[in-house]
Amino acid sequence: MTSRERILASINHREPDRLPIDCGAMRSTGIQAIAYHKLKVHLGIWQGRTRVFDVVQQLAEPEPFYLDRFRVDAVNAGWEFAPKDWKEWILPDGSACQIPAHIRFQREGHDWLAFNDVGEVVARMIEGCTYFSQTIHPLHREDWTAGLEDLGRAMDSVCWSALPEPLYAGGLSDENLVRIGEHVRQLRERSDRAIMIAYGANLFEWGSYLRRMDNFLLDLAGEQAKAVALLDKLVELHLAGLDRLLPVVGDHVDLIQLGDDLGMEAGPFFSPALFRSVFKPRYTAIVKHIRKRCPRLRIFLHCCGSIRPLLPDLIEAGIEVINPVQIAARNMDPAVLKREFGSALTFWGGGCDTQKVLPRGTPQEVKDHVRRNIDIFAPGGGFVFCQVHNILADVPPENIVAMYEAAMA
Repeated sequence: MTSRERILASINHREPDRLPIDCGAMRSTGIQAIAYHKLKVHLGIWQGRTRVFDVVQQLAEPEPFYLDRFRVDAVNAGWEFAPKDWKEWILPDGSACQIPAHIRFQREGHDWLAFNDVGEVVARMIEGCTYFSQTIHPLHREDWTAGLEDLGRAMDSVCWSALPEPLYAGGLSDENLVRIGEHVRQLRERSDRAIMIAYGANLFEWGSYLRRMDNFLLDLAGEQAKAVALLDKLVELHLAGLDRLLPVVGDHVDLIQLGDDLGMEAGPFFSPALFRSVFKPRYTAIVKHIRKRCPRLRIFLHCCGSIRPLLPDLIEAGIEVINPVQIAARNMDPAVLKREFGSALTFWGGGCDTQKVLPRGTPQEVKDHVRRNIDIFAPGGGFVFCQVHNILADVPPENIVAMYEAAMA
């Protein structure tokens, strides 16, 4: 099988010729640049460059050696999509990397500040940290509903929009859509890997980014009409963006990635009943819109945390692939998930716990853990191997190698 055939077979719940593997097909299945650099040193690889395509999370773009060595079967649609230029930067551990030239960072004491196009400080990386944190919640004020009239402008003050991966550095302008379309067409011609395009269409997360999470949770509990008005405006903007993007990329990509972190360690942020009444109809509308325009696209949802109570409704809303499968969270036991939802969902993740096992286990403990999870998730297809969320900076390179060796065995 080709890599693309292998991924699609598994999503269709057929066992492929070997276990499909991912690293970096979206911004929560990758590797932080510090860990990537240490891995290259460990492997004795001195050529190439460490390029940070996600500056908020400090994620490295996997180079061809990485994809080939670890049999990675999927790539981000923005893989090797060059911004107009790169510039040199220094990672928090002192190692060198490159970031897109348009990104504006500035040192303030021991911290780093990140700016949007109009000079606002949209994110800060404090000393000792390896990622940026959001600094502006543009709709946190009491009269926030007035901001719905120009929601797009408010969204541009949020770091996730202001500091995008290179593919979306020009947004969905006519000029950038031409670049995106040509890039994904060429990527499909030169690679047999499955291609995933990020879109997000976040609802709960965007409400939290804009209002601040505590405020938005209170909105949902006590002023739901206002929360719903915000969500409906978000859906309107998301559908309009899909109408621009899908005609350009739909024939060249295999999956579209949506995202919304709905869970904490101990359970969902809200009751299944609230999810069912407020969020489910809006997810359903977004998925139906995608399917109407591009029936062949597979629907991938990144959703962290303990979300087992929400999975039946997510399936009914049209979600086919779930990630990161946070197996260390409450009620996220791999065997139970596979038994209850394995016929309806593909688990893209859950291959290795990244909170304790990958950073703190021995290489043999990592291998044993990975093999147990594969033995549970892989039978009958419906599984793409990936660690739970990104490989972080403190993960020993020996453990990264051990994880992939177990997956490739």
